[in-house]
Amino acid sequence: MLYRPEAFEPLTDEGWNEGRVREAIRTIVAETDDALRGPRLLWRAHAWDRWQATSPMKNLYVGAAGVVWALDRLRARGHADTRVDLAEIAARTLDLFRRRPDFQKVMRPPDPAESALLTGETGILVVAWRLAPSDELADAVLARVRANVGNESDDVMWGTPGTLLAAQAMVEMTGEDRWRQAWNESAEALLARREPDGSWAQRRYGRQFTGLGPPHGLVGNVQALRPLLEGARSASLERDAAAVLARTAFVEDGLANWPHSERPTLPSPDGQIRLQWCAGGPGVVIGAADYLDEELFLAGAELPWRAGPPTLEKGPSICHGTAGNGYAFLKAFARTGDELWLDRARRFAVHALEQVERLRAENGCGRHSLWTGDVGTAIYAADCIDGRADYPIFDSWN
Repeated sequence: MLYRPEAFEPLTDEGWNEGRVREAIRTIVAETDDALRGPRLLWRAHAWDRWQATSPMKNLYVGAAGVVWALDRLRARGHADTRVDLAEIAARTLDLFRRRPDFQKVMRPPDPAESALLTGETGILVVAWRLAPSDELADAVLARVRANVGNESDDVMWGTPGTLLAAQAMVEMTGEDRWRQAWNESAEALLARREPDGSWAQRRYGRQFTGLGPPHGLVGNVQALRPLLEGARSASLERDAAAVLARTAFVEDGLANWPHSERPTLPSPDGQIRLQWCAGGPGVVIGAADYLDEELFLAGAELPWRAGPPTLEKGPSICHGTAGNGYAFLKAFARTGDELWLDRARRFAVHALEQVERLRAENGCGRHSLWTGDVGTAIYAADCIDGRADYPIFDSWN
């Protein structure tokens, strides 16, 4: 069995209507604006997002920095205009994080935790710099990148691969040589820590595992290295990664899924079989779309369509929900040019937006976060309108 059918629900019968999708995006932005303009400092995070942490959340993953990034991107791409001063909110978010970091109280994060891209200060700094560039912010980003060279977690969420994505963004936005030097320093350190088969060991929270997916494993590390690595080394990196993914794939009847980490069985230690961006086949397909064997790639892209959208337990999000799985279809459209995949992506977008409405009605409010909430779903819906396959941050900051 490649997935648990009970974890998924029937796809909506409603078809794609660009006008209604655009209106749904504008509604999400308007509700998010209201949360940002409220009397509280930001907002009280969703219970899952703030588990064992300090609310309000400020980080890129589930906090205000990710929301600000998404609102800025939706505005720049002409999908919805925000009513708030995003630069001011970004500056306030950075100040709040420095006074009360978001880290969970029950687990010791990888050191230095503040340098983490998704859960530390680095992501917040890059967002703040993009909205209001200054030498002070740029110097702070550079210090965080350089401090993270030896981080033992070796994943995008906490470790060197994440700060590689930050350095790459600064290379592209400034053209300054210091960012390329910082990127090179981190890249060489990360490459030196590869296992003989081309994978990496992740070390965090007192345990070690060999991850495969984008936030905590091989695929995300390769995404961080490929854009600026010179040709021959990049090609070798892709070949090694493709070989690992071919060896670890579980294939049945022309469909494919991958475990969260390299192991002889597909279920995780908790018994779940995951099929989502952060763990499982969709994340592998999305992150390795350019180099994964085509037959395996298409088998992995087909599985989330056969399974259908995740239930409300996972929800509409780009991390572990409907929109995240939908990016596999956008990647398949980009690779094959077959509009069947774009149609599938758009059907998932309609369903994800319906899930946003259902959860809003159930909870009395929206969920304000990039990876786990409504604005990430809005970004996905906008990508379906534009026929764009870039997964947020991992593929592009724009």
